[in-house]
Amino acid sequence: MNGDDRFKGRNHINDFLTKLIETKESAEGEEDKLTNINIKALLQDMFIAGTDTVSVAIEWILTELIRHPKILARAQQEIDSIVGYNRLISESDLSKFSFLHSIVKESFRLHPPAPLSVPRMAIEDCVIDGFLIPKGATVLVNIWAIGRDPVCWPDDPSEFKPDRFGPSAPHENVDVKGNDFELIPFGVGRRICAGMNLGLRMVHLVTVTLVHSFDWTLADGDTVDMEESTGITMRKRRPLMAKAIPRLAPEVYI
Repeated sequence: MNGDDRFKGRNHINDFLTKLIETKESAEGEEDKLTNINIKALLQDMFIAGTDTVSVAIEWILTELIRHPKILARAQQEIDSIVGYNRLISESDLSKFSFLHSIVKESFRLHPPAPLSVPRMAIEDCVIDGFLIPKGATVLVNIWAIGRDPVCWPDDPSEFKPDRFGPSAPHENVDVKGNDFELIPFGVGRRICAGMNLGLRMVHLVTVTLVHSFDWTLADGDTVDMEESTGITMRKRRPLMAKAIPRLAPEVYI
């Protein structure tokens, strides 16, 4: 579009794809030049990283809420008191749901979408808990194990308890943005997830919308399966099958 006379004078948004195309066109040497294949691969990585992890996180949250109907009812009560039954959630509402935020944190603690961090390399010899990590070693941080460590989480670390992040609780001020090493679902430091803010916003928005709009029960004859699959992302081994029962005014869904 930038090179087409028909589009001259229009305002253009400099998004990621635009910048990649500009880089491709301005490269001086063949070794520095991006190809369409390179650009496609980068965009594919963005979409996969931004959708798979979000869907995994939301599925685990819904699974835990179905397992704990009292927690689900508390979350719905909080949302109803703020939003009511006659409209859907808007993005501006997200900061008001403190208990829902605790639920998301607790699910990230127990079920991090990426159980192992992205690979890192030790830049010098170091000793951690008596073990030598030699310079040049590839390091994978076990985020799953940290979230269940009884030293970091002495109060029933294997149990789903959102109130551990509630007011006056020991972990009230713990966040998931790399500031507290006992809860690092997005990693930490310079290699922290680049899409963290977008991912958090999407997980909160989709989760609160689903919790507010529907009552959730298991499909007939089904049971909650908490077995985890193995891979880069930690999906449920058997996908959640649940019934969504509308709970808002009928016109809201139109």
